Amino acid sequence: MERGTVILIGATTENPSFEVVRPLLSRAPVYVLSPLSPQDLREILQEALTDRERGLGNEGLSIDPEAIEFISVAADGDARRALGVLEAAGALVGKGGRIDEAAAREALHHRFATYDKGGEEHYNLISALHKSVRGSDPDGALYWLARMIDGGEDPLYIARRLVRMAIEDIGLADPAALQIAVAAKDAFHFLGAPEGELALAEAAIYLATAPKSNRAYEAWGAALAKARETPGAPVPLHIRNAPTDLMKELGYGRDYRYDPAEPEGIAEQEYLPESLRGAVFYHPGGAGAEVGIAARLAWWRKRRRGEPGGEEPRG
Repeated sequence: MERGTVILIGATTENPSFEVVRPLLSRAPVYVLSPLSPQDLREILQEALTDRERGLGNEGLSIDPEAIEFISVAADGDARRALGVLEAAGALVGKGGRIDEAAAREALHHRFATYDKGGEEHYNLISALHKSVRGSDPDGALYWLARMIDGGEDPLYIARRLVRMAIEDIGLADPAALQIAVAAKDAFHFLGAPEGELALAEAAIYLATAPKSNRAYEAWGAALAKARETPGAPVPLHIRNAPTDLMKELGYGRDYRYDPAEPEGIAEQEYLPESLRGAVFYHPGGAGAEVGIAARLAWWRKRRRGEPGGEEPRG
């Protein structure tokens, strides 16, 4: 190939980044073919109607503007699909007939969505749904959800992704988001299609319109990283379990204070290993329920240090 002895031309409907081996990809230029525009398809259809050698020119057909517009849009940029619909519509109206929009729709019968559950389009659409929810756009979320459902995606796969969005992008800004997402999954499992699809749509709208926070997601990542850095940090003696007399003699559980029995429900004690004392992983955001969480955490930290904190925040 590098000397030009062999000229290789390949075509694929898949993303070459995933489907073509890297050595070949690095030695060959890649040309991306995009779907044809409706205007391009209109020109192809008009030419096919008059071409006597390769088209339908000998059939004496005519076509309404509405019909040609419908086919050019319905074909999703695929000339082969557009020509197939045109040929089928011509057969319906017969030689010398006129193709109207009704005939075009009947010829199309059912346009299968351009969707590959195992290919790039699968990941493109779920990404679009996720980013629409994250971007608080319920209309975008509903559209991409509909595209996936209509394309034959497994609704329970979508339900699992909605649960992930509730955890990753909304978190404790709206704790009900996770409940809604899980309930939508259960509702679809209980009802099936098509009734259960409405539960997924309701969850998508709720998630898109909920306040957003990724602070729980970030807190878990920070805590996990620290746990991996300090796998041997000992559990403080006062919060260890002491089921035997020997453990009690060794100091397990000694000086532990039961928070609910303390004044205002907060004991002046630490819960992290000594080497991590004062570490903070969770930093509440400024949206939704996390505003109240931030106020309570600040109050509790003051009380644990023995500082007066005033009245405990509510809400």
